[in-house]
Amino acid sequence: MGKKHKHEDKQGKLEKQEKLEAAAETGVQEPLSSKEYNKELKRLHVELVKLQRWVVHKGLKVCIVFEGRDGAGKGGTIKALTERVSPRIFRVVALPAPTEREKSQMYVQRYLNHLPAAGEIVIFDRSWYNRAGVERVMGFCAPEQVEKFLNQAPLVEKAMVESGIILLKYWLEVSPEEQERRLRDRIHDGRKIWKLSPMDVKSYNRWDDYTQARDDMFTHTDTAWAPWFVARSEDKKRVRLNVLNHILSQIPYEDVPMEKVKLPKRKIGKYKPVNYPFKFVDEKY
Repeated sequence: MGKKHKHEDKQGKLEKQEKLEAAAETGVQEPLSSKEYNKELKRLHVELVKLQRWVVHKGLKVCIVFEGRDGAGKGGTIKALTERVSPRIFRVVALPAPTEREKSQMYVQRYLNHLPAAGEIVIFDRSWYNRAGVERVMGFCAPEQVEKFLNQAPLVEKAMVESGIILLKYWLEVSPEEQERRLRDRIHDGRKIWKLSPMDVKSYNRWDDYTQARDDMFTHTDTAWAPWFVARSEDKKRVRLNVLNHILSQIPYEDVPMEKVKLPKRKIGKYKPVNYPFKFVDEKY
């Protein structure tokens, strides 16, 4: 390597170090480039496939809970987690509002049926913690019901863990400024408008109420057997990578050996296709 290239390489390292130090001081990082993001995401996806095979091989039961304010990035993180693995093993659960029958049941009852069996990873896009968040803030349940839930949730989760379930709980933390930017973006983007529900609009002016609800939830349910992990989500790309990396660090796994796939030779031409008038899709692109 020539002197010029050595100097440029050294200069690049210094600049990178300066950026890291500045980010540590201010808490603000430069946006991650698409090239960096895609490269690291691909590496994590390979590891998630290895994890998938290990979970099936060992019959592990994994439950991952995602919570956070509206616009915190839960959906994008879950998509990044599941887009390269089998939906039969990585199962996403996003329950609608409870039916009248479900309202008469024990509160956590409708969630229990969705817990993982051996060889499954179940991901809750919002979970039983609706009672500690949305239901509490929007007045869908009584204060006594919230108090009862906060006292009982750690006991239910302890029973889950003692039954062999690996339980991971993530809270995606976003600032009010970034949340507002994302919600406004949904209004003006036809691809995202479906994400903005009437409940999101009603919740918009309840920031402090949600903050108090979050703090009470953490106080009661951040336990040794089922701790909360908080992920800063100001940068959507970074939070996805950070959460995927953290999940992989929380579940010990090994690369299960598999035979190398080799396609056999195939014979084509024994059957003559019928000249059928297929209705082809218009090729506009």
